[in-house]
Amino acid sequence: EVQLVESGGGLVQPGGSLRLSCAASGFTFSVYTMSWVRQAPGKGLEWVSAINNGGGGTSYADSVKGRFTISRDNAKNTLYLQMNSLKPEDTAVYYCERGIWDGSPPKGQGTQVTVSS
Repeated sequence: EVQLVESGGGLVQPGGSLRLSCAASGFTFSVYTMSWVRQAPGKGLEWVSAINNGGGGTSYADSVKGRFTISRDNAKNTLYLQMNSLKPEDTAVYYCERGIWDGSPPKGQGTQVTVSS
């Protein structure tokens, strides 16, 4: 059974940083592209970032480019999202997804990120 467990969210002031983690199990993590998506209050799901299976290829939504960094540790079956220079509009529940996100509802429980002073 595929399991994705996100963690690392919290309350942070504008301009602050957070590092999200996603612990994966139930599949061969190292062969899959992985993605982060988010859902802000009252809004739809938004793709945030993706990383290829080896970690050498990454892509970002324009809204987070230059502020967020996606990475992975295949030895630990863990995906990361380093978020810097956070803005109130980054407030959302963040989810990790196996593969290239296809718009379907996330499978994990997500982790809440709140950016507020």
